[in-house]
Amino acid sequence: MTGRRILEIGGIVAGVILIAFGIGALVMSINARNTVSDELTQQKIVGSPDMNPTDIQAAMKEAGITNVVPAPSCNVAEKAIESGSDARCFAQYMQIHALEASGGLMYAEMGRYLAKADPSDPKGTSDEAVALTDESGKPVANAFRNTWVTETALSTALNVSYMAEQIALFGLVVGIALLLSGVGFLILAVAVLGGTAAAKEAAKAAPNATPVTS
Repeated sequence: MTGRRILEIGGIVAGVILIAFGIGALVMSINARNTVSDELTQQKIVGSPDMNPTDIQAAMKEAGITNVVPAPSCNVAEKAIESGSDARCFAQYMQIHALEASGGLMYAEMGRYLAKADPSDPKGTSDEAVALTDESGKPVANAFRNTWVTETALSTALNVSYMAEQIALFGLVVGIALLLSGVGFLILAVAVLGGTAAAKEAAKAAPNATPVTS
């Protein structure tokens, strides 16, 4: 088998392999997107009425937190959360709600316990000596800080679903690219193989051709 023949067959094999990988990437990516959608749908999450740019900006202004984080530009008000993009949007609004409850303080800016001097202050304290205590004398946990813990956990899960959806979208693009590349390789290899066969037939017929006389 000549080197040219090996290259021709190799081109066909490469084309078939690329097509197979492309189809596999497409199938897995579509399955991943469907899984994200199905899992989110099962949670039955629905955006609250204020989860729109207009209402949330008014709420942020009233709470005095307009300079803490930017207001979301997406809208999931009274909308079922069934996609990664909607999940990310919902997570952004959740952060605004947590900031409203904490008076604009982030998790790291709040103490572990409520302060005895002012239990309504979200800032609290991490000093047990000045913390508010319960009937058993134990420091009372800072509920505002715990709200942030819950918000962070839920937001992380929602953002992960968004990331998974984006990775699946990237997989779709890669799958299409592999599929097109494989088809191109296959067409090129078949065309070269066909040209080689035609050239051989022409070469065989050449000795038997009738000479042209002048």
